[in-house]
Amino acid sequence: MSSLCIIGEKELITGFKLVGVNDTFITDPADGAKLLRELYKSKKYNVILASQSFQKNLKVDEINEYAGSMDPLVIFIPLPGIKEEESVYDLAKRILGIDIGD
Repeated sequence: MSSLCIIGEKELITGFKLVGVNDTFITDPADGAKLLRELYKSKKYNVILASQSFQKNLKVDEINEYAGSMDPLVIFIPLPGIKEEESVYDLAKRILGIDIGD
């Protein structure tokens, strides 16, 4: 079982590939939501980082299931340079339980 994969737009994936993450999937939000469902059910990865833009194409119960899942852990991350609902600081506080400040 691999430990980490990233699913998202090219802008999101590029940085992760540069630091050596090999299991990356470049896709648009509609296809990404479908791929996220498949990877989540496969249990192939311990951690799935997915573009926050995928949430628009997911049902509320799916988002809630992913948010509460620990195996695999699913974390939605914003695209670089785009302000989404949740900042990196809020994400760290929610996921890690620590306040890293603004």
